[in-house]
Amino acid sequence: MDNNGEIIDLPPGFRFHPTDEELITHYLTNKVLDQSFNPIAIGEADLNKCEPWDLPCKAKMGEKSWYFFCVKDRKYPTGSRTNRATVSGYWKATGKDRDIHRGKTLVGMKKTLVFYMGRAPKGEKTNWVMHEYRLDGKISPYNLPKAPKNEWVICRVFKKALEVKKPMGMGIERSNSSLIPPLMELSSASSGNRALAATESQLAHVTCFSSATKMEAMGGHEELFAPECFSNSTFLPQIQLSSQFEIDPSFVNLLCPGAGFVQLLGNNNGWASSH
Repeated sequence: MDNNGEIIDLPPGFRFHPTDEELITHYLTNKVLDQSFNPIAIGEADLNKCEPWDLPCKAKMGEKSWYFFCVKDRKYPTGSRTNRATVSGYWKATGKDRDIHRGKTLVGMKKTLVFYMGRAPKGEKTNWVMHEYRLDGKISPYNLPKAPKNEWVICRVFKKALEVKKPMGMGIERSNSSLIPPLMELSSASSGNRALAATESQLAHVTCFSSATKMEAMGGHEELFAPECFSNSTFLPQIQLSSQFEIDPSFVNLLCPGAGFVQLLGNNNGWASSH
């Protein structure tokens, strides 16, 4: 249904999404040549008397974008500057105007504007955006057979979605976190390192070889590998040694640092060879 209450018969799924070139050649050109031209998809509005949030209710159709024919309001009767102020704010041009071509021929220009609340230059920027289409090139108003009294344009108005800014450093933390192994693997590796460190600590502090003072207190080298030494050790298992039990020197050297000279002592005292 349009603004006049008339029902518009449209096929199911119909959407009005014209290209920039179609807006210029199929709609704006016809409006400039014939002011009575009234398509079903584009209405008329005075953007100087309407706030952007009121425009969706005045449009003939549209869900996220609304199209209007507008007459550019001159700020001064003899000048070329356009009045873009409303009661609540003003439209401010941003960026550079873009060319619109039909094939290789220039047919129009596209200007982007943003709505600001308040008065320039201290206005507050909003999310309302407008694309203004005007004729240019060979079909500009000044090159038409009969120059129009008013300069018509087509305005496409829409509200830009809010942009959520990510905190600084989030991307770096995320990239570094991918290099860290899972928590369980990290904890298991740490526990393995702690167990290895504890084993090394125990190997380095075996009661038999902790200090020379203890060795002397045990009666010298002759009793260094006596059964009492191994039975009282905090690291070696409690083994009841007998004359039939043979200790492999390589096994002792593996468990007790400094046991590499066991064979030397055995050869001197005959302890290892006697078994």
